[in-house]
Amino acid sequence: MARIVSAFLIVCLSLPSWAEGAAGGAPKTPSVKLPGPAFTALETINPEHIRWHVRFLAHDLLEGRGTGQRGGDLAAEYIATQFAEYGLKPAGDHGTYMQKVPLVGITTLPETRFTLVPKRGEAMNLKPLDEYVAYDQTQQPESNVDAEIVFVGYGIEAPEYNWDDYKGVDVRGKVLLMLVNEPPSDDPKFFKGKALTYYGRWTYKYEEAARKGAVGVLLVHQTQMASYPWEVVRNSNSGEKSALKVEGPALKVASWIHLDVASRLASSSGASIDKLMTSANSRDFHPVNLAARLEAHMVSRIRNFEANNVVAILPGSDRKLADEAVLYTAHYDHFGVRPDMPGDNIFNGAEDNATGCGILLELARAFGGAPIRPRRSILFAAVTGEEQGLLGSEYLGKHPPIPAGKISLDLNYDDVKPLGAPEEVQVAGAERTSFYPNVEATSKEFRLNIRPDARPEAGHYYRSDHFSLARVGIPSFSINEGMKFKGHPESWGLDKEREYVEKHYHQPSDEYRPDMDFVGDSAMARFGFALGWEAASLPKLIGWQKGDEFEAPRLKSGGQ
Repeated sequence: MARIVSAFLIVCLSLPSWAEGAAGGAPKTPSVKLPGPAFTALETINPEHIRWHVRFLAHDLLEGRGTGQRGGDLAAEYIATQFAEYGLKPAGDHGTYMQKVPLVGITTLPETRFTLVPKRGEAMNLKPLDEYVAYDQTQQPESNVDAEIVFVGYGIEAPEYNWDDYKGVDVRGKVLLMLVNEPPSDDPKFFKGKALTYYGRWTYKYEEAARKGAVGVLLVHQTQMASYPWEVVRNSNSGEKSALKVEGPALKVASWIHLDVASRLASSSGASIDKLMTSANSRDFHPVNLAARLEAHMVSRIRNFEANNVVAILPGSDRKLADEAVLYTAHYDHFGVRPDMPGDNIFNGAEDNATGCGILLELARAFGGAPIRPRRSILFAAVTGEEQGLLGSEYLGKHPPIPAGKISLDLNYDDVKPLGAPEEVQVAGAERTSFYPNVEATSKEFRLNIRPDARPEAGHYYRSDHFSLARVGIPSFSINEGMKFKGHPESWGLDKEREYVEKHYHQPSDEYRPDMDFVGDSAMARFGFALGWEAASLPKLIGWQKGDEFEAPRLKSGGQ
């Protein structure tokens, strides 16, 4: 097996040497306002180059690129080799391409017991993965919880929206039952209407509960509210979970429970889950003490290890601006191998996110091969641990290769569907930055309509690596196709998106297929190339719109 892996790596690591001549299938780009040599470099971006990277990164030999697993390490080495081949300089630790990210692996073991105990009726011993998933955020090998359960609605305290689910109730030492997402509304001034804010994300709910002294959270899964089925929760939380080393308050039990379990729990407490959920939609909601307890014995295997962000830089041409940069990001990790899973147990992650990595590498090649350089430097970061909670990008944001206040913009690529030539582009979050007029103008030059977020309720802005950079003040957004593709009605793109989420997202079936059409991925790469070059050439750094939630950290960093 080792010889096979080595031979395959030797062939694929030499991709640039035999990829250069493959120009077939590269679409023509409309006239774009770039210097002639830069436009020439943009025109070299080729869908087949992206295909080759995706085919390799999603191959079974890379074992799903798990964080802290052999396949993830192989992917990092591959990406670093490509950066070097393209003439980019290392921007990681100690003159290397690798930025080491210290992590803790947490595996919830079969000895764990998870029991809901109502005051009346029989105790419910829950089945792991089928009825609940849980891990210990305190990162201890063993811990016990025996605590009352309190329903806290959506678990949100948001003074700017005049919303407080806690109402000052002391929840220290309690286990909190709560709903995912936010109170539904069409009013754009109320939690931004249908668009999810960070208050709706499960990460916020865990964080807020821990800050208030709770020992555990039971997060109720509903497919429509979560925007993905239970299988995604199960696959995302089985096996080893990775985390940055814990700092500050943490939960002994961070869990999701199936809606059926929540219904049984409410009924055993003399309540109705439907009535509880309805009451949670009111500003007048008040926490409800359920006549039940959680008795949990958490047993975990704890492993300290390091994974790598892969970081490279193309120095800028302007001596006054070269210490500033535009950043491109994509995560290279997926869920690796699950040895205990029957059948196909490799989570290849072709769309999520070998596609984004393929685009990142093709951008690196195009920038590195350009006969001229932009005024500011260009940073490229393939980050680890996204599937575990944006870990690599969080670490990158806290430990950037240059100060965050000098990074003008982050353009992120995540899960770019290989479905052919797009007629639309999605840039959710770009409208929050001072760069948005440039984005609008460039989209017109590319003859791409800007599509509003197709699923605003899914909260995509808070679910990918650009969010980690935004939290430290860097103007950031992801680039992706819309739902309208040439030669197809809009319903076709929507159906493809629905099919992917229901059948392949975070499943072993997210695999490379020869019939994948990467023309759209190359179009997104070209669009991002043009935006990045322009951002690197502006006289001033990009900022956030006045009053945006990320304006304060930008001002603190000195970047606005």
